[in-house]
Amino acid sequence: MRRKRSRLILILVLIGAMIAGLITGRDWLRQHPQHNPWAPFHLDEPSGLATRLKLDRLRTDPANCRGVLERSGIRLEELPATGSGACRRDDRALIPATPVTLSPNSPQATCAVSAGLLRWLRQVVQPEAKREFGSRVVAIEHLGTFACRKMRNDRFDRMSEHATGNAIDVSAFVLADGRRITVLQGWKQGGSHAAFLRKVRDGACGPFGTVLSPDYNAAHADHFHLDQARWDICR
Repeated sequence: MRRKRSRLILILVLIGAMIAGLITGRDWLRQHPQHNPWAPFHLDEPSGLATRLKLDRLRTDPANCRGVLERSGIRLEELPATGSGACRRDDRALIPATPVTLSPNSPQATCAVSAGLLRWLRQVVQPEAKREFGSRVVAIEHLGTFACRKMRNDRFDRMSEHATGNAIDVSAFVLADGRRITVLQGWKQGGSHAAFLRKVRDGACGPFGTVLSPDYNAAHADHFHLDQARWDICR
């Protein structure tokens, strides 16, 4: 059902872009690339009618993803393919060094995870941190990206997106002034910590295909699961 809905949305986006182009001309689409499905994607591009389509392309085409990062001024350090079977990792790279430190450092993930994380940081996390705390995020703590395993409690025995490094579990944010906002404690305590965490959770839905938080189940009480599967789940 979700996949059918996504296809319908993409079709409507294309139709809307074509109608807009016919009504207002090519200049309008050139000036607003976020609404133009044929315009090259950039991580700093505002969200628009064509954003969902561009993100879907990024998730399914590693070469296109690398092009997006290059246009956005990001150097991706690619690594050789490794693993086998369901845990084969052909698309493998170090998540790029950014002004935000990742701890533990040098995690490996797909290009799409790197792109989603960077877009989320730039367009959601930093603006919300400034708004809620008057400070910027300087470090993100995570629980890992790769684990060759199946999904927990999955009766269909589906492999986790972690099996191919197509996910990251974020557990805490550290601010420039030293404050630390953890998912485990901040989600329940209310106030600015809870408000910030809910805003960045909601804002991850778009840069990432799947977003799971403490609202999803007890297994996610201490982290946000962010992956690039095309499930359109945000909970």
